[in-house]
Amino acid sequence: MFPELNVNDNFYNFGLQFIFDTMKDITVLRCGHTIHLECLKEMEKHYRYTCPVCSKSLWDMSKLWSKIDQEIASTPMPAMYQNKMVWILCNDCGANSHVQFHVIAHKCLSCKSYNTRQTRGDTATTCSSGVAEIVS
Repeated sequence: MFPELNVNDNFYNFGLQFIFDTMKDITVLRCGHTIHLECLKEMEKHYRYTCPVCSKSLWDMSKLWSKIDQEIASTPMPAMYQNKMVWILCNDCGANSHVQFHVIAHKCLSCKSYNTRQTRGDTATTCSSGVAEIVS
């Protein structure tokens, strides 16, 4: 069949070229993946602060996480969502957490990062209308 492509083998999938076959400047991210410096700068212009390969944060985001904490604290959820829980996966540490739903963001319980993604809702939670949440 087809050989498996490992992005860790110096292949940069956005530029579709081997990273070390180029004359362009490259850099190594905190996660260990390599990227063209030009591409990293372009990502920053578009507010992309995660590795394009593994989705880990590119650098220390704790100042932003503090601002998100403040924003969440000042944005109460409607009554129908106050007890809603969801499962999240942290892109930075890989932990799964069961956290309270918020429309702004979900914080990892292990490393306190907001670089998370919701993996599923909580089937035990119902809306105030009495209709059970549908989880796909």
